Amino acid sequence: MSDDALERIAAALERMSPAPQSAPSLGEAPAYMWQPDPDRLVPVPKVARVDLDLLVGIDRARDMLLANTRRFAQGLPANNALLWGARGMGKSSLVKAVHGALEPEFAQLKIVEVQREDLASIDRCLAMLRGAPQRFVLFCDDLSFGHDDAHYKSLKAVLDGGIEGRPENVVLYATSNRRHLMPRDMIENERSTAISPSEAVEEKVSLSDRFGLWLGFHPCDQDAFLSMIRGYCDAFDLEIDEARLRAEAIEWQATRGGRSGRVAWQFFTDLAGREGVKIG
Repeated sequence: MSDDALERIAAALERMSPAPQSAPSLGEAPAYMWQPDPDRLVPVPKVARVDLDLLVGIDRARDMLLANTRRFAQGLPANNALLWGARGMGKSSLVKAVHGALEPEFAQLKIVEVQREDLASIDRCLAMLRGAPQRFVLFCDDLSFGHDDAHYKSLKAVLDGGIEGRPENVVLYATSNRRHLMPRDMIENERSTAISPSEAVEEKVSLSDRFGLWLGFHPCDQDAFLSMIRGYCDAFDLEIDEARLRAEAIEWQATRGGRSGRVAWQFFTDLAGREGVKIG
């Protein structure tokens, strides 16, 4: 076989299975996204987030996560955290806002986002982070598991670390709408059909027990909803009559069929646009 043919075969194989990209300098960006095949940490120069002060009505969760993250940034013991509960109440926003609040004080504190579908490669991500001088909050948003879903086994590499142990410079923060990371009807179904009901879902349910810090997020009442919007108005210098603000906000949440931090921000975005106030 000619040298030219061998070169073409080698080039084709390289396109089919490219070599892993070299790891970036982990000090060059505040955040990264983990992307496997090929394994790489993609720098995120600017994180999309809101200021910590704008997150209203979740004071206890805010204070506990901030304190836990500060200890971690200082090199002290800290827990993995599970933020669970109602949709749109600021779970993922809080994780990013806490990182943003501490970043000026702790330049070595980084956040690495991992997609749920990439959990199977998480051991390779940990190997890349292990031993680095920076400290990493591994962030997995909207985490949950369905029937015959084996991704939860990969997550144990972060929570337990196997024989090598979890890297000392890594902590995991995950958000979920489910306290036990799987639907209640699935738990009951597996218990009712299993030979040993008490052990049927123990492995999956116990996964949430491996998070040392549980932070619950619950639906907000009308006063909290209006306080969120007023806080946005004050932060972005949007002047509006209180009676008008209240009437329009209540009408907006009625058309959405519910209240949450996300709905409050969506209303404020609409209001700011109508009033000609920039928020970007």
